[in-house]
Amino acid sequence: MIDLTSANADNADPSGKPDLMDDGGKKKKLSDRQKARRMLLQALYQWQIARAPVNEILAEFLVYYQGKIDRDFFKEVFPQVVAHAAELDEQMTPWLDRELSALDPIELSLLRLGMYELAHRIDVPYKVVINEAVELAKVFGATDSHKYVNGVLDRAAKDLRALEQRGTGRI
Repeated sequence: MIDLTSANADNADPSGKPDLMDDGGKKKKLSDRQKARRMLLQALYQWQIARAPVNEILAEFLVYYQGKIDRDFFKEVFPQVVAHAAELDEQMTPWLDRELSALDPIELSLLRLGMYELAHRIDVPYKVVINEAVELAKVFGATDSHKYVNGVLDRAAKDLRALEQRGTGRI
């Protein structure tokens, strides 16, 4: 299993899992869905780097993460993001300022996850999708990757969630 915990060791707890920090610098308790998204990022990263079969990665993560997480969300979303990766890449291309191959693997994994949720999980508000991706980028990504992820997903949401944004008066 590829472990991303060293990506931001400053925020690691004793178990080696980086925590999200609130504005006051205190550790923030993660919801089961947030834990599942963290697992999704790591599983997508592993699939992207190692190209191991989806069912092997899925089984590995479900055995490794025995804690309280949204297992149903993870089991549904991970295989779907992988199955739709080419479509998601094509969908996000208009909002990228560089080639897909130039994206950092963490950024690409987060963008695929965010694009999937924006396009296929309309039960999750677009603001939540963007915020969760940004928070993960802050923990696992390069220094300013959260800004890039935010910009791409925000522009994508204007197209993919236009009706939802109209309801908030955003457009």
